[in-house]
Amino acid sequence: MVSRTRFDDSECPVARSVDAIGDWWSLLIVRDAFDGSRRFGEFQRSLGVARNILTARLRALVAGGVLETVPASDGSAYREYVLTPKGQALFPVIVALRQWGEQNFFDPGEPHSELVDRRQGRRLRPLEVLAEDGRRLSPDDTTVRKVSPSAATSRESG
Repeated sequence: MVSRTRFDDSECPVARSVDAIGDWWSLLIVRDAFDGSRRFGEFQRSLGVARNILTARLRALVAGGVLETVPASDGSAYREYVLTPKGQALFPVIVALRQWGEQNFFDPGEPHSELVDRRQGRRLRPLEVLAEDGRRLSPDDTTVRKVSPSAATSRESG
């Protein structure tokens, strides 16, 4: 079996994030957890994924601190999966993927599920990337400040 390349020690936050939740099943599990799924069977029914794949992804999400298992809310012997604070912090990522998908993969007027504000019942405004002073930013307005070789060396020796 070919081993997967790991990025958990990369200096790039995107690479580390993809390492933790980058496969589509994991992102869809997180999406379903935001939608209220808590039990293995609920995830399996929603996703239609094989049991072994779902088991592996749930274990990885628990090991990565994105989900945790808790006693079933109904008092039964089952365990349920709930988002941790780290998992809850993925909400803007899921919203951004949803909005990107709505904009790029549906024809105008084509029906699709919608994420709405529970209190007002209306769709969300598009997410924006803002500077500290509130200005809207585009990719041309940003740059990545790479870790210097000396900083990386001191991190490894420290």
